[in-house]
Amino acid sequence: MNIKIKKTIFLYKNYKLKCCIGKSGIKKNRKEGDLSTPKGIFRLGPIYYRKDRINLPKCKIKKIVIKKNMGWCDDSKSKSYNRQIKLPSKFGAERLYRKDNIYDIFVNIKYNYNPTRKKGGSAIFLHISNKKNKTTLGCISLSEKDLLKILPTINKKTKILIN
Repeated sequence: MNIKIKKTIFLYKNYKLKCCIGKSGIKKNRKEGDLSTPKGIFRLGPIYYRKDRINLPKCKIKKIVIKKNMGWCDDSKSKSYNRQIKLPSKFGAERLYRKDNIYDIFVNIKYNYNPTRKKGGSAIFLHISNKKNKTTLGCISLSEKDLLKILPTINKKTKILIN
């Protein structure tokens, strides 16, 4: 069973949940920093989570505990572009260990992953919604309650369809 995203509705199995997408909507050919959510079908990577904040339910996919020195490279000059990296780094990166809660738990959406296109977009995650904003910088976000509800049902074969 696959996850489907249509505008701001998240459909999965018997779940129909409200979600947020990129400020610029959904685009087929996105670029780094254009604030759009990528259109297409993508595999899911591991679950990243803050062990000090989240009591993770039993899950069927790989789990990675977020540490203070973890980042996600968003600098297309780096060989590690669109990959998890160790901070500090001489290249631009998004910090995964944050003061706010949006990355307390997230799943990497394998967009622009294999092969990686330089400036094609990076750090596209399924993460917790920011209560202040109705949009993201390109990710898909759900309430923490809804994200924790669906995580146990996702497996290695689950894909996400964004259209």
